[in-house]
Amino acid sequence: MRRLWLLFAQAVTVVLALYFVYSAMRPDWQGLPGVPGLGAAPSTPAGAARSALLGGHAPPSPGSYRAAAAQAMPAVVNVLTTKAPRRKHPLTRDPFFKKFFGDRDRDGDEDDQSSLGSGVIVSPQGYILTNNHVVDAADEIQVVLADGRKAAARVVGTDPETDLAVIKVDLDKLPVIVLGHAEQAKVGDVVLAIGNPFGVGQTVTMGIISALGRNNLHINNFENFIQTDAAINFGNSGGALIDTSGNLLGINSAIYSQTGGSVGIGFAIPVSTAKTVMESIISSGHVVRGWIGVESQEITPELAESFGLKVQSGAIIAGVVRNGPADKGGMKPGDILLQVEGKAVNDTNDMLNLIAQLPPGEKATMRVLRKSRETDLAITVGKRPISR
Repeated sequence: MRRLWLLFAQAVTVVLALYFVYSAMRPDWQGLPGVPGLGAAPSTPAGAARSALLGGHAPPSPGSYRAAAAQAMPAVVNVLTTKAPRRKHPLTRDPFFKKFFGDRDRDGDEDDQSSLGSGVIVSPQGYILTNNHVVDAADEIQVVLADGRKAAARVVGTDPETDLAVIKVDLDKLPVIVLGHAEQAKVGDVVLAIGNPFGVGQTVTMGIISALGRNNLHINNFENFIQTDAAINFGNSGGALIDTSGNLLGINSAIYSQTGGSVGIGFAIPVSTAKTVMESIISSGHVVRGWIGVESQEITPELAESFGLKVQSGAIIAGVVRNGPADKGGMKPGDILLQVEGKAVNDTNDMLNLIAQLPPGEKATMRVLRKSRETDLAITVGKRPISR
């Protein structure tokens, strides 16, 4: 009887020990793949680490933007450009002049000039948005996809006035980015910048939208930048600025820097502008804009006081092109442009954008202030000359 009781006590002890071991290990077993009925994620850090080592996938941590990056990164490409070498002047081969010009090439040619940038695939047909300054004057353009594929690209068209360009590659099964809604973006929204900074490879940086509608930066003729503190460096030009859903908000274009590196002030062209420019380039090879042939000047408080102006909004017409649309329509130097087709002109940037949106060949009503009297002028809009 005593022996049976000892066996029973030992059996109970073993069972209890096994039960405690099972209870301690059970959370980790739940995360192991392939265990029937146990598909929950690991509930402890140690369990998560073991699960990852064994092939499990831990859920995104709070604040992670891995899904947005994973959606957009395949559609962002590296753009490599090459300019053909130029012949040196014959005097550069003279021993006396070499000390001034240097002896960089024995064959008398300059080296190939290579540069890099980024681009964004926006169409299954192979259309890629990038910056004009990335492909400007390039003799050869090569695009490298995130999946390792390479292809030669050709320029479909450029728009120097917004610093945008459209290039095209002939490849199948291209990843395409989803166009977002830049007009719905607000200051403080989190954004990601994707590109190839300094040629190190595809890189994602994070920041927020610092400002909207930045203009008068004298970077482009038409400016409506999204400002961000997401790190943008040399090589990021033409890359994507995306929201936290992975949708395209803008094309990274420029930085403000005294050193050439990112100081937290970057500028992206809104996707709304990029889409309009792209569609125009694809359909006609260039962007068609309205033009009336005037030179404008901002109304400053000092000018308003000296001219006795009661308004400080609008644009002063400083000059009129002879026989241009404005001249033929009766506009004169000294007029203050107040409205274009009923839309208020706040400054010269407003004036430029409103006129550019007008279809060439059609008449537009423009209200001017002349000698303290408002006058409506009917002006036949011309076609803005293509900028070089």
